[in-house]
Amino acid sequence: MKPQVYKDPRPAEHFTRFHERARRRPPDPIYEVVRLILTPILLLLYRTRCIDSDKVPLEGPAVVTPNHFSFFDHFFIAVYLRRKVHFMAKSQLFQRPMQWVYTHGGVFPVLRGRRDEEAFRTAHAVLERGGLVVMYAEGGRSRTGELGTARPGVGRIALESGVPVVPVAISGSAEVRHWTRLRFPKVTVQYGDPVRFERVESPTREQSQAAADLVFERVQKLYEGLQRNGRRRSIRAARAARRAAREAAKAPARRPATS
Repeated sequence: MKPQVYKDPRPAEHFTRFHERARRRPPDPIYEVVRLILTPILLLLYRTRCIDSDKVPLEGPAVVTPNHFSFFDHFFIAVYLRRKVHFMAKSQLFQRPMQWVYTHGGVFPVLRGRRDEEAFRTAHAVLERGGLVVMYAEGGRSRTGELGTARPGVGRIALESGVPVVPVAISGSAEVRHWTRLRFPKVTVQYGDPVRFERVESPTREQSQAAADLVFERVQKLYEGLQRNGRRRSIRAARAARRAAREAAKAPARRPATS
């Protein structure tokens, strides 16, 4: 396994143009081109299946918070969503020639290991115009094959914005790096019920961490369910829950008994 380069030596000013573009514009047609190219790979090789993608709001601002095992997680998350999304991704990805694709495809950089306020400003700008932001709950990719721990950034965004936060579990993508051995694991993505926090203008780190921990507990519960039950049982359980919710909504409210 290659050692992970955590800090980007380039100055913050180097990434200003990428932030400015993400703040001004949604993803352009390059987003659809990438989707068109990668969707057959995701669906045929990795047999990607999605559960409850309808829990992502169809309009309005929201944050999607998955766990993170693979560089392909961006695409596993987005392939079943009807909306275009912006991704917060490590700055090291912004190298020629791929930085052009990332910039036009809705990706904006975050400098890990620093207090990168520009990344948060960009995320808020996207949310303020009603966009969808994907921000990994663990703050980076887990290289152990196990879930990591929540980082406060997700909690900070959730508290400062007050927008819905959708926890997501990705199961199977930890093995994607073995594609060179012609091993293509099945990947399942399950979206959870959105959680929303009361807005806090300037949350403390402790408040941000507490909110992030709550969101990540939802991610862990979804992930553990996928690991324990497998894909088929998880899909059946989700369908049963949707049917029960529909039936409950149709049932007439009981009238109080009268004497």
